[in-house]
Amino acid sequence: MKRLPPLNSLRAFEAAARHLGFKKAAEELNVSPAAVSQHVRALEAELGQPLFRRMTREVALTPAGRRGLARLAEAFRMLRAGADAMRPDERLRYLTVSVPPTLGAKWLVPRLDHFRLADPGFDIRLDATDTLVDFSTDDVDVALRYGRGDYPGLVSERIVAEVAFPVCGPALLAGERGLRAPADLAGHTLLHVQRKLDDDAAPSRRMWLKAAGLDGIDAERGPRFTIESLALESAIAGHGVALASGMSVGEDLAAGRLVRPFPPSGHDATSFSYHLVYPETRRGDPRLQAFRDWVFAEMSGRPAT
Repeated sequence: MKRLPPLNSLRAFEAAARHLGFKKAAEELNVSPAAVSQHVRALEAELGQPLFRRMTREVALTPAGRRGLARLAEAFRMLRAGADAMRPDERLRYLTVSVPPTLGAKWLVPRLDHFRLADPGFDIRLDATDTLVDFSTDDVDVALRYGRGDYPGLVSERIVAEVAFPVCGPALLAGERGLRAPADLAGHTLLHVQRKLDDDAAPSRRMWLKAAGLDGIDAERGPRFTIESLALESAIAGHGVALASGMSVGEDLAAGRLVRPFPPSGHDATSFSYHLVYPETRRGDPRLQAFRDWVFAEMSGRPAT
């Protein structure tokens, strides 16, 4: 078997041949043009024939140089691919979690440090959206969703049931028109999340009023917001009454920024729950399993609101 020429000489030739110049090859390899020229001359000496025709202001490949470039270029591509295959997969450094913006901001983000301190060996990357992602095309590993759990073709694990109930700023409880009973909603502005008005898989004001037996209140009047956090900020500002789940408003209730105008009752109960959603192909992913175990523990062990 013939001895392989030095790898540095082959690299220098391949780069110089590809660029048809020693200067650009030197920039790519982070060496001097003289070093590239020296490596190429050493290779030519070992092979016993010239690889370049050297002219005053340019170089050209000889037939032997052209034959060598085609195969060496492919060989170096394969070497780079082999080296990349031995490096840690960047994608495994993160678990990408799709989460509704309000749940992400109000519940998940304040608790992520707990997960990081457990040193799971990877980081969380959040994709905040109210839309259930397409796992076949989107760069997402797992999703947290609030609904009935009907996600065809996907694994949907119910984490915890969660009721939806009215919330408002404390100021709306005061005065003659203060909220004291559900029927009082007739005299107050209702704040809506557009997605929940259009989607029967999410709790809406219409559902809540029907369960409360209030048929005389227009369930769709009032301002509409594209994301829940804006509706909640409007409620905190005293502009009206929003409908929210405890997970989304727990911190605001604890801080007194929001209040429940009515005590918990039978018509608060819904069939909605938080679910962990992911493709069957991800079931064995240890990152997903670590996040799953943590989310289940955090959600089921949270203080009641």
